[in-house]
Amino acid sequence: MITSQQTVSAERFVVDGIRLYSLRQINELPTEVKEAIYRHLVPSELLTGFEIDPLTLQDAQGNRLVTFTCADGSNSVEIDIRSEVGFPDPLLFIELSDTRLNQIEVMLFVVNDPRSERFETDRDWHGERTMFGTLRRNISEEVRAMEAGLAPGQVRSGLHLSRTLLPLFESFVTRLGHDYYLMEPLAYHNAIIFERLGCNYVHGLRKMRWIESEFQPGGCLREKLDGSTPFRHPDAWRTVRSRSWAIHDGIMGEPWYGIRMYKRVGMYAGIDTFPDGKY
Repeated sequence: MITSQQTVSAERFVVDGIRLYSLRQINELPTEVKEAIYRHLVPSELLTGFEIDPLTLQDAQGNRLVTFTCADGSNSVEIDIRSEVGFPDPLLFIELSDTRLNQIEVMLFVVNDPRSERFETDRDWHGERTMFGTLRRNISEEVRAMEAGLAPGQVRSGLHLSRTLLPLFESFVTRLGHDYYLMEPLAYHNAIIFERLGCNYVHGLRKMRWIESEFQPGGCLREKLDGSTPFRHPDAWRTVRSRSWAIHDGIMGEPWYGIRMYKRVGMYAGIDTFPDGKY
C-alpha cells in the first residue's frame, strides 16, 4: 500500500524501491508525493521572480498559486502557475502526456508576462474560444497583436523561458528512464524555436524545407505575399514571426498540421530550415 511516508530518490524517480517510467505511475501516488515529483518541472527563478514561495507555492498572503492537475488513473499532468489569485492568464502552463509507446510528450506549454498588454486573440467577438485561432479568429485583435510584436497564439508577451524549460524537460524524462521526449509545435515559429534549441523532426522536416524554398523569390508562398490581408505583407518572408502570421492566415492553403518533433537528451540536432532567419 502507498503511504505518505514515501520518498523520491535523487537521480531516478524511485518510490519505495519501484522505478517510475510514466506519468500514469506518478499519478497513482499520493498527492504530496506526485506533486513533489512534478515540482521538478517548475522553474525556481520564475517563482522567486514573482514572489511565489518555492516551498509552499504560495504568495505572501498564503494563496496557493501553483496547481497540479494529475488525477489518479490519468496519463497526463497539467501545471498552472499564476502571478496572483484570479489573474486570467497563467505565468506558465505545461501539459505533458504519456504516449501509446510509453514515451513522454510535451503537449503544450504557454508562457505569459502578466505585466504586458493583453490581446483578445483567444476569443472572437462573440466571446467564443478561438483555440489558438484554429477554430475561429479575432482578426482585429490578431492585427493588434502582430503589430505589437507577438506571434500567432499569443495573448501577451512571453517571458523568454524556452531555454530554461527544455533542460527541465530533459532532466525530468531522464529521471523517468527516457532519453528523449516528443513535442508538437502549435505554429511555424514554435517549430523554428524548437530547432534552435536542438530539436529534430519525427514528421514535418520535408514540409519545413518546402516552406523555406517557397518563401524564396518565385516561390508560391512568396507570390501570395500580396498585401491582400494585413498578415501577407510583401516583406513577411523576411522573419520567423511574420512567416508564422502568414501561415496562420492560410497562405499554404491548408491548416498548420503534421509537424511533430523530438529532443534527445543532451544532444543538439543541428536542424536549421530558416538559415540566418531573424525572429
